[in-house]
Amino acid sequence: MKVSMTNGTLNYLAKLDKEHPEASLLFMQDEDKTLAYYEGDTSIFEEGRDYEIVDAVGEIQNSGFVVMNNIPVSHEGRPVFEDRFKNREGGVEKMDGFQAIRILRPLQGNTYVVLTQWRNEQSFENWKNSQSFEKAHKNSGPNHEKKPSFMDGQPYITQYSMVQFGEE
Repeated sequence: MKVSMTNGTLNYLAKLDKEHPEASLLFMQDEDKTLAYYEGDTSIFEEGRDYEIVDAVGEIQNSGFVVMNNIPVSHEGRPVFEDRFKNREGGVEKMDGFQAIRILRPLQGNTYVVLTQWRNEQSFENWKNSQSFEKAHKNSGPNHEKKPSFMDGQPYITQYSMVQFGEE
């Protein structure tokens, strides 16, 4: 299974939604950008970013709060990075408000995406302030002084709220 994402204005992405009625497109927005998200066997975006799903739990909902941890991973570090996520203890999945997680391997480039979806932003904040978060990130989290050997650059986080057409 693949994931495709593309950015654009809400009006532009609404046109894509009409062009691909067979596809279940989901839309996310932050203050200044909108993202279309699609899970399927093929890419449907001309200028999208494509990923393979390494691991998945839950279904991405059309409502909620999404956090994407964008992590550049060296070519040699890919197996270590993927193994770490495949063998995680699953603390995030047990948190109240958790909806879904996707570990996404880039088909081009080196930036993996760890996408988590939450019922709302407060659910995510509760996860960030939990002992489960601390345990999950003890060797490579935001407060870890030395970056893990698999990293090949500075990670960054993007956050979105799910939107549906017809909503403001």
